[in-house]
Amino acid sequence: MVASIKPYADELALTDGRMLINGEWVTAESGATWSHTHPATGERVAEFPVAGPADVDLAVRAARRAFDEGPWPHARAGERGRVLRAIADLVRAHGDELLRLQALDNSVPLSFGEIYAVSAEFVADVFEHHAGWADKLAGETLPPFQGGDHMVFTLREPVGVVGAVIPWNAPLPLFAQKVAPALAAGCTIVVKPSEYATFAVLRLARLIAEESGLPAGVLNIVTGPGEPTGDALISHPMVDKLSFTGSRAIGQRVMMAAAVGCKRVSLELGGKSPAVVFADADVGTAAAVTMGTVTLGLSGQVCAAQTRALVHRDALDEFLATAEVIAGMVSYGNPFDPEVTSAPLINTRQLDRVLGLIARGQEEGARLVCGGTREAGDLAVGNFVTPTLFADVSNDMSIAREEIFGPVLSVIPFDDEDEALRLANDTAYGLAATVWTSDIRRAMRLTKAIRAGTVGINGYQLEPNAPFGGFQQSGMGREGGRAAIESYTELKTVLLPLTDEMI
Repeated sequence: MVASIKPYADELALTDGRMLINGEWVTAESGATWSHTHPATGERVAEFPVAGPADVDLAVRAARRAFDEGPWPHARAGERGRVLRAIADLVRAHGDELLRLQALDNSVPLSFGEIYAVSAEFVADVFEHHAGWADKLAGETLPPFQGGDHMVFTLREPVGVVGAVIPWNAPLPLFAQKVAPALAAGCTIVVKPSEYATFAVLRLARLIAEESGLPAGVLNIVTGPGEPTGDALISHPMVDKLSFTGSRAIGQRVMMAAAVGCKRVSLELGGKSPAVVFADADVGTAAAVTMGTVTLGLSGQVCAAQTRALVHRDALDEFLATAEVIAGMVSYGNPFDPEVTSAPLINTRQLDRVLGLIARGQEEGARLVCGGTREAGDLAVGNFVTPTLFADVSNDMSIAREEIFGPVLSVIPFDDEDEALRLANDTAYGLAATVWTSDIRRAMRLTKAIRAGTVGINGYQLEPNAPFGGFQQSGMGREGGRAAIESYTELKTVLLPLTDEMI
């Protein structure tokens, strides 16, 4: 049986949570709470408030006052940078604690915290990176086009109150990717973490509120599920911009809510990303990396995971053999065990969905190489699915079209470069991709032609200073880099006559 996580909750002094509104830690007005169940053990971890419309209204109004009347939007760039660097230092100082709390949230193994993109160091670097942008948000001076002697220039100003909704799979990195640029730009923000990953975010928010020097009301946290908490936040009339990471279906609801008040919106909505593997590549490495991103760590519950492996027919046998070996290396169990490599699915609803899609793949004619079942024995208490590898997949099958969000890799053969490109782009998504080949000219041809927001060549990684986002139904806008912080600003044009002559 998977060891109990309760001792770790006690060790971390995890108590029933409260929300952060206007610098105060409060319960929900209604008294409603959410009881979080750990996905690896089925144990109750703790409770936190369910914010209703009245609670969300208090949080948004606090953020509104902090923006309209408070010092933060008018703070000097150097001051905003100092606060963000202080947050980065706090993350580094408390990194182990934050990752352990995240393991209580979503059961991502502590061993996976050594991977940079999900590490505390990445979170700190995101804040550090955006701290450097605080004094570089520049407009431009334009030459007069007509009229008398005058100046034309632009200013970048904070967009206002931000409503941010973050998912459960990477709560700390995605908290940073939304909060850091918003604060650096001078915005105020209300954050709703997922009801399945709240405790690490609440702890980080407490550190920020109590030790970074950020004024009260600039950062607010409301907890609870999409209904009622998320719905109240995305529809609130005082919110100027919405930033959402999650499923395509919920992203569409966010867009509809944003349309009512013409809110600015940034969306990252997942993907069905291809790994294109040519016969001249290091096929073993390509197979190990691709299968690893789908099975290790978060068990495929990653938006950028390359879950479609498009493999040249001459490399199929080697690719499948190596991928099957990697699948056999997965170790499930208690996330605090250093030998555990992979997480369970987040809840029983997702467990049923993944098993249903695996069954549909078999019904539609795909060949199951390994996996495809729920883990039995001692692991049956958790939401564990055996690492699953499909061969003989065609791109019109459900397992090749739908974002499964589980440890499932579909291998699709191709014969030449043109077919590989057609298959890679034959999807409603466009978030990420990799091209595996020793021919750099081919790599660049494919990289330019694949419609995806990020393309890796013979590997894939995330960088805190690089834009990340998708084409098509993978969303709009970017997180990371200059593009991210500029999305939290409005651009204002200023016309200044230099004489009494009218422009």
